[in-house]
Amino acid sequence: MPKKLLLLLFMAFSLNAVAQEEYDLIIVGGGASGTSAGISAARMGVKTIIIEPGTWLGGMLTSAGVSAIDGNHRLPSGIWGEFRSKLIEHYGSQADLSTGWVSNTLFEPKVGNEIFQELARNEQNLQVSFESNWKDASYQDGVWKVSYVKNGAELHLEAPILIDATELGDVAASLGLPYRLGMDARDEIGEEYAPEQANDIVQDLTYVVTLEDFGQGSDHTIPEPAGYDPAEFACACAHADPISDNDPTLDCDKMISYGKLPNGKYMINWPNCGNDHYVNLVEMTPEERAVEIEKAKQTSLRFVYYIQHELGYRNLGISEDEYPTADGLPMIPYHRESRRFLGKVDFSLPYVRTPYEAASPLYRTGVAVGDYTIDHHHKKNPEAPAIDFIKIRVPSYTIPLGALVPKDQPGLILAEKSISVSNIVNGATRLQPVVLGIGHAAGLLAAVSVKSGKTLDQISIREVQQALLDQQGYIMPFMDMNPADLHFQAMQRIGATGILKGKGVPYLWANQTWFYPEMEVTEYELVSGLKNYYSQLDGFWGASGDYLSLDRLAVFLKMIDSSLSLESLEKSWIQSDLVGDFKGERKLNRREVSVLLDRVLNPFAIPVDWEGNLIR
Repeated sequence: MPKKLLLLLFMAFSLNAVAQEEYDLIIVGGGASGTSAGISAARMGVKTIIIEPGTWLGGMLTSAGVSAIDGNHRLPSGIWGEFRSKLIEHYGSQADLSTGWVSNTLFEPKVGNEIFQELARNEQNLQVSFESNWKDASYQDGVWKVSYVKNGAELHLEAPILIDATELGDVAASLGLPYRLGMDARDEIGEEYAPEQANDIVQDLTYVVTLEDFGQGSDHTIPEPAGYDPAEFACACAHADPISDNDPTLDCDKMISYGKLPNGKYMINWPNCGNDHYVNLVEMTPEERAVEIEKAKQTSLRFVYYIQHELGYRNLGISEDEYPTADGLPMIPYHRESRRFLGKVDFSLPYVRTPYEAASPLYRTGVAVGDYTIDHHHKKNPEAPAIDFIKIRVPSYTIPLGALVPKDQPGLILAEKSISVSNIVNGATRLQPVVLGIGHAAGLLAAVSVKSGKTLDQISIREVQQALLDQQGYIMPFMDMNPADLHFQAMQRIGATGILKGKGVPYLWANQTWFYPEMEVTEYELVSGLKNYYSQLDGFWGASGDYLSLDRLAVFLKMIDSSLSLESLEKSWIQSDLVGDFKGERKLNRREVSVLLDRVLNPFAIPVDWEGNLIR
């Protein structure tokens, strides 16, 4: 055989060998959830690759320009909390992030991207393939085969686990998985606020614009866009505060400062006669989507021209150095809604509003917390049924792990906005910190599966939750604790059992659930919670409404485990660094009870199924 032919064959074989690279985890999409998933999985020693079509990480927080964080100011869970800490380090203080009235945390998109890139680079087990477009995915014999195109070449990957972190759930859709899109029917989803009939109406999307103040006297007015009509935006300055829609303010300065960013920049993402744009492009071809996205971009440019020309803010121009784009606009639009695939469980309104009274205790399986109210954007679609979302009062909440796992597709994990959630609840779970949390949980779920050698069906939910706690994540949405607290994990674990429950409080745009660590516990409250876990207490009615003492706690625990005594409790008290004298008559608060139960009984170790039911 000629040497030249041998050389060509060798080169072809070598290229093919490189292309067939093996990983533990493949993530398609480097948006908010994909980035978070990649970082969290890599930190557990899992060899991970992210396939990202653009050149940035962070998705809606960065590439889409939505750099005003909605909610979770008092729930700095996991990678979201870490990201915010990096922002504070960059800008100097939390106060330096509170530049606009819509949020406590606002930042320049390019800074957000730089932080995510740094976090990714620091993980030796994580590789990011930028400017890469996934082509297809298939699953056979426990292995995913994924092909993607980069620099004109088709490359191939293999891994046992795949995460769909695309903006619209395109990977899972290509596999033929069942999903819902648009509004759910009231009887089908079991939500009284849903419309009577299902429809395909999704939330408005937005092509965000980042403006910059170039100084008084300057004029950065863009050319008048085609089809411009100032009447389109005539009410933009009214209702500047969404909380007080019944009291129009007609305050244009307030409308502009809504998304004021550091360094004299402004996020233009305004729902009231602003740059929201209605289109349901989810099931369109890439070519059709591009056409519709351009229309959304033109809506935003018309609004920018209105701000400059009609309202007189000529000194505010499109920022020239924010994005690596020729027109100075973000790389992608802000998608508020995606396909919602059918998971092991369906996270719907009853589980958010009244988690402890819902049909199943899904809260026991929680992995991603949120506190933002249910917020939908439908003002640009007159066909959308009227739903008063302000009246749908909810507390802070936790998303069940089963919402991230499809019903019938082994080895696939759902992320971004494609989890198993109702249309209404998606109005809360779509927000940036929550999606970061979804990604964080998805990455750890994948890592636990890979490291244990178990399928997603076989993994321990409690093991995933503990991995989240170990990475400073919340599994319960308690506002009055944080990972810096010495007893944070114990209170989170006992909260996740439901032995001691939180108190939910719907509150404006930052809903709450309180654990009240320093509140004293009654005997009845404790025994009622323990009865769900320990049959030894069945039929026992000797718990009073008095506050629980150490002596009485020892009595109840001895009924469960005869080896437990006041002396064993004292040992645990000392080992747990609980404060105060250990005396039998001491009245115990929820922190102290949580720590002692966690140490001497460890009820969190009792496994739960996808519905949150105990596995005995």
